[in-house]
Amino acid sequence: MIVFDLKCASGHIFEGWFGSGEDFDSQKESGLLLCPICDSHDVIKAVMAPAVPAKSNQLPEIRPAVRSEIMTTQQAEPSLPPALANMPQEKLAELMQGLAQAQAKALKDSEWVGNKFADQARAMHYGEEDHRAIHGEVDAQEARDLLEEGVEVVPLLFPVAPPGSRN
Repeated sequence: MIVFDLKCASGHIFEGWFGSGEDFDSQKESGLLLCPICDSHDVIKAVMAPAVPAKSNQLPEIRPAVRSEIMTTQQAEPSLPPALANMPQEKLAELMQGLAQAQAKALKDSEWVGNKFADQARAMHYGEEDHRAIHGEVDAQEARDLLEEGVEVVPLLFPVAPPGSRN
């Protein structure tokens, strides 16, 4: 699966999940893409910065472009998408717990490859290695490069501590 930020002609930004980049193109050509806010079919891929977790033993490098997407100032509360902003806290907590459990289940049978993630993902994509589930670390630019090459990667929603690094 691959996640794209999408943008309609009215400027609404929303997320779409696709089997591949070609799947997005096919759905766009077939008129299947629709803005959930204004029902516009004029939808394109928006510029996005993948959420790539930092190493757990390092402080995260905060880049201005990424920081502005997370919060507007140091004191600001993290912003939620409009669909979640008015959701009762109990329901939101239940949703987040479900997402955390789904990620944990997906990672259970996935191999931690650390900072070799990009090399391993490319090797599998180009048929140099057998396909298998892996997870690891890449910087934002490397993640963008992988996506542009057609390598199917998905950012993790919650940070993951490398094996052996937790107390």
